[in-house]
Amino acid sequence: MQLMKSNHAVHQIAYHIVFCTKYRQPVLTGAVEVETKRILGQICAHFGWTVKALEVMPDHVHIHLQTDHTIAPVRIVQMLKSISAVYLFAQFPTLKQNKFWGSGLWSKSTYYGTVGHVSEEIINRYIETQKVRR
Repeated sequence: MQLMKSNHAVHQIAYHIVFCTKYRQPVLTGAVEVETKRILGQICAHFGWTVKALEVMPDHVHIHLQTDHTIAPVRIVQMLKSISAVYLFAQFPTLKQNKFWGSGLWSKSTYYGTVGHVSEEIINRYIETQKVRR
């Protein structure tokens, strides 16, 4: 993971995010899968988020991305879901007609995981031994 710097911070923040289609409909196949990957990659590039890995399954998406410390993971997902849904419904109008009548493409549920180069045990040991190190 790349060390990122800004005016007043140094950080290495990355997330593993998983979100599903509504009703777990397996519609992310073929051309829809290809366009989903493309649009998610474009959204990330537009906002300056680095995609480390991206996989689109028939009913869910896995994305590993690195981002700036000033943006909350929930905001990242809001952007990914809303922009991609509008784009995919415009590109594939039968999606909305056949499977997602009157609702959005994505489920409200999301998995957020942090990705790091140091284990929880090492961080705890580091914090617990701070006074000893002085």
